[in-house]
Amino acid sequence: MKPASIVYSIRPSHPEAHIFEVRCTLANADPSGQRFSLPAWIPGSYLIRDFVRHIVSIRAEAAGKPVRLDKIDKHSWQAMPTGKKRSALTVICEVYAWDLSVRGAHLDQTHAFFNGSSVFLRALGHEHLLCLVDIQRPLGKRYRDWRVATALASAEGEKGAADRHGFGVYRAANYAELIDHPVEMGGFTLATFSACGVPQEVVISGRHDCDLARLTADLTRLCEWQIRFFGEPAPMPHYLFLITAIGDGYGGLEHRASTALLCARDDLPYPGMQGTPERYRTFLGLCSHEYFHSWNIKRIRPAAFSACDLDAENYTTLLWAFEGFTSYYDDLALLRCGLIEPEEWLGLVARTIDKVLRDPGRKRQTLAESSFDAWTKFYRPDENTPNAVVSYYAKGALVALALDLRLRAGTRNRVSLDDVMRALWLRHGERAGYGGVGVGDDDIRLLAEELSGLDLAQFFAAAIHGTSELALAPLLKPFGIQMLRQNASTTPTLGAKISTDGREVRLATVYAGSPAQTAGLSAGDLLIAIDGLRVTPDSLERLLCRRQAGESIRIVAFRRDELMEFSLRLESPASDKHQLVVKEKRNVLREGWLGVMTSRDTASSSES
Repeated sequence: MKPASIVYSIRPSHPEAHIFEVRCTLANADPSGQRFSLPAWIPGSYLIRDFVRHIVSIRAEAAGKPVRLDKIDKHSWQAMPTGKKRSALTVICEVYAWDLSVRGAHLDQTHAFFNGSSVFLRALGHEHLLCLVDIQRPLGKRYRDWRVATALASAEGEKGAADRHGFGVYRAANYAELIDHPVEMGGFTLATFSACGVPQEVVISGRHDCDLARLTADLTRLCEWQIRFFGEPAPMPHYLFLITAIGDGYGGLEHRASTALLCARDDLPYPGMQGTPERYRTFLGLCSHEYFHSWNIKRIRPAAFSACDLDAENYTTLLWAFEGFTSYYDDLALLRCGLIEPEEWLGLVARTIDKVLRDPGRKRQTLAESSFDAWTKFYRPDENTPNAVVSYYAKGALVALALDLRLRAGTRNRVSLDDVMRALWLRHGERAGYGGVGVGDDDIRLLAEELSGLDLAQFFAAAIHGTSELALAPLLKPFGIQMLRQNASTTPTLGAKISTDGREVRLATVYAGSPAQTAGLSAGDLLIAIDGLRVTPDSLERLLCRRQAGESIRIVAFRRDELMEFSLRLESPASDKHQLVVKEKRNVLREGWLGVMTSRDTASSSES
């Protein structure tokens, strides 16, 4: 092994107990006492997760002898000085892995998955060094057919270098790259395809009946559209979709050359499936979202993320652009590459409008605040979250739509959000390494104004730093699309979000200013009876549907173990169902916006 490197090894030592053994060997440890730390969070998921809580044991040794290791804070240790000369130091830890998500690590007798941020210690002061990682097979005959799936490169030229999908030694240019390549081990399903000459792999763990030919054909169209959207060549030499299929689940996390996805096995296409059912369309949208992140946040970054601090929160007011704009393009890409029809896409936009307008939090929190507070609010939801928080994903997507329409209408389709995204890529996108010029708070507005010649200061002030409603209807009208709004239900409402479990009906959220809140009801209250009749999941609608808005009802409920009674005046149902309808058969503006990929869409800008 080369001396100017850090050597890691990881082995599922006790799959039945969900334990990885992880070693970190530093050839030139700080003689005054080397420090090690485990990241507190994983880039792409903005919450302090304290992965250190899963370390079961930790020890250090040098030249085969124990070295004292003192814990100096919740996720850091310092080794005792080893002498005047720099010497090799190894830290060995056992990591408990039972987090079935895209963010951490999970291990049992069927498979192993991990993100580097949850298992690999960081040798402070040496983060820039080449990292070699020996991925080892679990012991035992039952694991002899296991393979490895990762976007990490094989450590060619090193002893024990891994073959493709094999156990052995892989390499990463530095620690930041090491933790940006999740790893799957097991007897997974593997499929391959190519997009614009870039090798792509799909790995599926868990039981499934996926039609791999259909999935790879659809992903080919999707990936090629995105690569051509930003301009060839693609920024990654290869790409990996790591999919874990379970009974019920949904989630994704972006990486530079891969994505970790969690889905229900019923979300995957099955042999003989006709059309694009909603569940599969949702899964394709998830794939599209994470693939688009290969550019928009992995290589075009907020300035605050240019040098990530893995020990603490990294605040930015721009998640509305990096997650919201990505949410706009994820389904739009499905339309542009021909996987869904315009009517389907308009229906998805209408759902997003409904979602944003349903929650009172949009009137209290701006998108800039939502982005900044992601660490403490968005990723820590509670029963009051709908009243206090606006989603930078959902409202951010609507802002992207509004900005796109404004740019197109104001320039007769000469400039669009597409041009802004490509200009961001050319000016801020980092093509190699982990550098690049970060995006500042005003850079997107200034860039859009420069390209279009429009004054967008008022738009950004209202949409990003204000809480007023987005005026989408007049923006859609020039494109021949009418936004209709109607009652989602004729049944009067309590003004609360309901949760059911078996025969129980509880209030999950009581909306601000609602009849339920005015009556004194609270989240967590268990509804027992309305006007003397028992409340069940089946009876609640029947008990309310014959009532009229303005009528008073008597509610009996348990709060904790106390029986309480409330008088509630019913309210008209919220007008929260929208529909986007095409009113003109031909519209040049709309065709330029929603049309399939054109030569202009893929043309490279002359900007350098």
